[in-house]
Amino acid sequence: MLTEIETEVVVAGAGPTGLMLAYELALAGVETLVLEKLHQRSEQVKGGGIQPRTAELLESRGLLEPLLQRAVAQDPAGGHFAALPVPLDCAPWRTRHPYPIAIPQWQIEEVLEERAVAAGARVMRGTAVSGIESDNDGVVVTTGGPQVRARYLAACDGGHSTVRKLLGLPFPGRPGTHQAVLADIRLSAVSSLVPRRLGHMSNLTRHAGGHWAVLVPLGGDRYRITFGRVGQADRTDDSRDIPVTPEEITTALQAVYGHETTLGAVDNASRFTDATRQLEHYRAGRVLFAGDAAHIHPPLGGQGLNLGIQDAFNLGWKLAAVVQDRAPRGLLDSYHAERHPVGAQVLQRTSAQRVLAAPNPSEDVAALRDIFIDLLRLPDTNRHLAGLMSGLSLSYELPGEHPLTGRRMPDADLVTEAGPTRLSTLFGSGHAVLLDLAGTVPAGLRLPPRVDLVRATCTDDLGAVALLVRPDGYVCWAADSAAASGDTLLAAIAGDLAGMH
Repeated sequence: MLTEIETEVVVAGAGPTGLMLAYELALAGVETLVLEKLHQRSEQVKGGGIQPRTAELLESRGLLEPLLQRAVAQDPAGGHFAALPVPLDCAPWRTRHPYPIAIPQWQIEEVLEERAVAAGARVMRGTAVSGIESDNDGVVVTTGGPQVRARYLAACDGGHSTVRKLLGLPFPGRPGTHQAVLADIRLSAVSSLVPRRLGHMSNLTRHAGGHWAVLVPLGGDRYRITFGRVGQADRTDDSRDIPVTPEEITTALQAVYGHETTLGAVDNASRFTDATRQLEHYRAGRVLFAGDAAHIHPPLGGQGLNLGIQDAFNLGWKLAAVVQDRAPRGLLDSYHAERHPVGAQVLQRTSAQRVLAAPNPSEDVAALRDIFIDLLRLPDTNRHLAGLMSGLSLSYELPGEHPLTGRRMPDADLVTEAGPTRLSTLFGSGHAVLLDLAGTVPAGLRLPPRVDLVRATCTDDLGAVALLVRPDGYVCWAADSAAASGDTLLAAIAGDLAGMH
């Protein structure tokens, strides 16, 4: 007899995006089941970097500290654009985490899964999605084992998403023209060209002997190498499943880092292409898409993992509100409205970096690189690109006239009745926060569920005396001293609390 499982939300895929979403949903009290086709986690480094904005979001849920304990030791270095030799400076964006954090993807998944399960989510491994039926009340997901009935399905099952294919959704964009190898390796001997410690990307990138390579030290004899052939486009999507051989890795290693560099072991290896694609719609009825299932692009600038985790932060609180029947009409549609443009911008930035990062640039591209390096040395240009690549400058187009509306809030120092604290600590429960910095919020204001009123003082100027901050850390309402009075304030806050988007 076919076993049937009922849950409120089923998540396909136990990568960083799916597990982050599962944690957010479970934190809100939503019954969540994650289906993962692999029987055990792949201990491959893959996406190995947490950008500053992602670090802020993870810290707001108390998830950053266990990740920092697993991070790869590195010299403090700013982010990069196309591996150009000018670090991106995030200091002007008022963040406590100005540098990317290096940590293997599988360890990120391990922490997120542990916390998601502790919050009440369930993870079923070795369970591949094989069929989907949807109606006005929910979805039925068929697997090789149980059949799962849920109100919503979140597809977080990667760039080759089974869910996307089962629904027959087009995935428009540009097919891969170049292929590269990503491998976790151990070196038994190294030349002077091999980097000894993780630093800025420009110091980790080399090309010689007809190959380009990025060699990232992970501690001891362990390295992550990404490499390809210069100017060769003979292998694309059709050949990405061809096994990577130790001989192939050795050839690239010795071409770029010299014959003294000796491969000791290959822990795992895979191929990827520079394909760039994005779903036209992140929602198909009761099915929503996030992470690589919704968008793929070359790994230039370390954007992919962070884009997916931030998709999950945006979707999680909205989907929870809809499932629990406390959301206004259109809230779930705002997920696509807000995140699709962000994904499109990331695809555009990676396309630009493909040109500038070419390992064997033409004379024209070399000239463009030189000009771009000069531009990166200008504070305003550097600040702009640092904000884009780190995610710190992201701002959503939300209703409201206040200049803070739609923007992220820096992690300011606050003093509440309980004593000194930081803004980030107020979001550990996944609630929205109505922050009153001047006693302007009426005492009789009735707040909806999962919205916390916090009265505090702040020595920094946050640009408003009262702010309503969404669970994902973005301001959806703010008032300055001129607007903060009596019934006008009460009506304005009540209206935005009802909409929350």
